[in-house]
Amino acid sequence: MTTLHQPTAMHTRTYLRDTLKRCRLFSAYAATALLLAACATQQPITAAPEATGAATAPFTAPLSTLPAPAPLRSIVVQQERLYRVAAPLLTQNAQLCKANARNLLGFSAKNKYSFPEEFVADAQKAYGLNEQLQVIQVLAGSGAQRAGIRPGDRLISASDKPFPLGPNAERQAAAILAPLVRNSSLIKLTVSRNDKNIPLSIPLTRACAFAVELGNTDNVNAYADGQRVMITRGMLDFVQSDEELALVLAREFAHNALAHPSKQKISATMSGIIDNLIRYNPSLDAINGTAGIKAYPQNFDAAADSLSLYMLARAGYKIDDAAAFWQRLDQQIPATVLNGYTAIHPATAYRLATIARTIAEIKAKQANKKPLLP
Repeated sequence: MTTLHQPTAMHTRTYLRDTLKRCRLFSAYAATALLLAACATQQPITAAPEATGAATAPFTAPLSTLPAPAPLRSIVVQQERLYRVAAPLLTQNAQLCKANARNLLGFSAKNKYSFPEEFVADAQKAYGLNEQLQVIQVLAGSGAQRAGIRPGDRLISASDKPFPLGPNAERQAAAILAPLVRNSSLIKLTVSRNDKNIPLSIPLTRACAFAVELGNTDNVNAYADGQRVMITRGMLDFVQSDEELALVLAREFAHNALAHPSKQKISATMSGIIDNLIRYNPSLDAINGTAGIKAYPQNFDAAADSLSLYMLARAGYKIDDAAAFWQRLDQQIPATVLNGYTAIHPATAYRLATIARTIAEIKAKQANKKPLLP
């Protein structure tokens, strides 16, 4: 995707301030409510909801399989890949995330306003999305899947409370669901499917409560601010498989679980970068050089490597090629590329010994059928 315009400095500061406030409010609810739902692409649209008019037919397949204009489809394909690869890492590692683990519903939902403002009309036309929230993805093996939630289901009510409509529906729905999730192990939902209302009881899914974001920029990097993880488009293009993408995601989840962003005093800086790069047309000035991010010390990076390998193994991902991937990244995107991944994580050589030792530990525990705990 090409940057179409560069906003003025004043516009960027105002946007980032408003977006940061909105994203923090929403993320506080989304982590406990809609699994993997986040404010990754939603713009601060304040227009009043339009009249719905004739109902459009809901989709019944993943959005990435449906025809849509190329820019919109690219966003959808990349987001679905991120969610799909991240899901087992989040659901299988609640024990390792500790304070960051929450009860989640096990699906994500969007309406037409969940996409960048440029694509609201396209989302409505291509996917049949309107003012109403519709289920986009259902996590394999989750309580939502077992209860029968399907992509395309329109959300009607939760414990008899109507789901909101319109531009702020995701945030408002999360606010409705958060107290229900905190106080119950089963959530009663009503969905509309084929013009019929269907009552469902959704068992909650325990998971790491980290939001996963897509960064609309070509630098090869990943960012974690303690609550969120963002993978850039450049990193998605760099990884050669879902296994390699899982390596990157797990390592950023591990940084969050270990509270490294706050210990490094870079949480606010990381949050600002994420809030900017999730825009369809981000300000690229914000990632010049190292963007004010202090490089992680080698002991932090090694600790994140060790925890991430346990997360990967528990989620069923391969771990044997971890060292080779990080070496390739170090060679092709060296620390001299200041807005690249290695500049923030320069201790590749030091980390390799930790990776080898941790893989040996994990394999020994697997062979002896011991719990995969660090």
